[in-house]
Amino acid sequence: MTEPVIEPDIMRMSWGPQHPMSGQTRILLDIDGEKVHRIIADLGFTHRGIEKILENRTFLQGIIPMERMVMADTPNIGLGYVMATEEAMGIEVPERANWIRSMICEMARINSHLYAFGLQAESTGYFPAVFLWTTVDRTIILRLFEELTGARWSLNFFMPGGVHKDLPKGFEDKVIEGVEYLRRRFEQYWVAMVENATFELRCDHVGVLKPEDAIRLGATGPVLRGSGIPIDVRKDEPYAAYGDLDFEVITESACDSMARTKVRYREIGQSLDIMEQVANEVPSGPIRTNVPLFARAKAAEVLSRVETARGEMGVHLFTDGGMNPYRVKIHSPTLRNMYVFERLAELDEILVADIPVLINSIDPWYLDSDR
Repeated sequence: MTEPVIEPDIMRMSWGPQHPMSGQTRILLDIDGEKVHRIIADLGFTHRGIEKILENRTFLQGIIPMERMVMADTPNIGLGYVMATEEAMGIEVPERANWIRSMICEMARINSHLYAFGLQAESTGYFPAVFLWTTVDRTIILRLFEELTGARWSLNFFMPGGVHKDLPKGFEDKVIEGVEYLRRRFEQYWVAMVENATFELRCDHVGVLKPEDAIRLGATGPVLRGSGIPIDVRKDEPYAAYGDLDFEVITESACDSMARTKVRYREIGQSLDIMEQVANEVPSGPIRTNVPLFARAKAAEVLSRVETARGEMGVHLFTDGGMNPYRVKIHSPTLRNMYVFERLAELDEILVADIPVLINSIDPWYLDSDR
């Protein structure tokens, strides 16, 4: 990290990693009174070398450490790696497996967005009850995960060729029941949080990221769509069953912290629609193409792209004919969005009190950025 020259009237303050809203990182703020002149994200506190670990695991063994990157969104993260492996091996995935994959990924998106929603409520300094609401409502999703996979967080359910097992009897009905419950709850969330005067005061017109700046700085996911740019890998380059599903790419035009929050809120509604579609229309057929436990991939260079809850993730995979990847490079959404976060003080007037709101409007997961 390059140390800039500090002017005599500028003070450098360390925000985190002990701060309750900073997560597992430190953010340096160059401030003059309450005004923030510069933001420096000091990342790397949780680096674990996942890319190198994957080079020393078989393709199947690598799914577990890969999913550890973002525990709130393990299916979307794991699917990126599994898809890269399937392309390198030339494996075709059955249609039913792709539909099940899409449903589970959208359930994970809801789980992640609810977590982000609760943290955003906490960061504005009001209504801790909203975080408790989101925690309770996430249990609906986690119980479905547990019934289907036996786990609530790191599912390890996707594998090269398909999914681990089929939907249990009556699972579709439980999905519909969960969808109906969550739809009723989100009406209450909107009134209690989004339309709340305190929340509006803290989020409206804070951290404005204009469309041209969002593109220039490489924003992705809800951060990009909150600036009015309708880019979503699920639509632009469909994978799994997304090409057969009916959903919208959510955007907001205000370009501020409130807009990014509203994108996540409305995306939850789209994810519920997708869950309902899959539960009602999932095709019959096999769930997996049989792949040897210690399968080898031909020498290849492949790139998979998936839309995680935080934005586009790319997995760049090199194989050399062995049972392990030769090289793996992960292009994570949090790292891209943290770069955007650093530039916000140059694009808009930011106060120290705005920092918790801004950082949670980006929805970072530091294990994702550090890998």
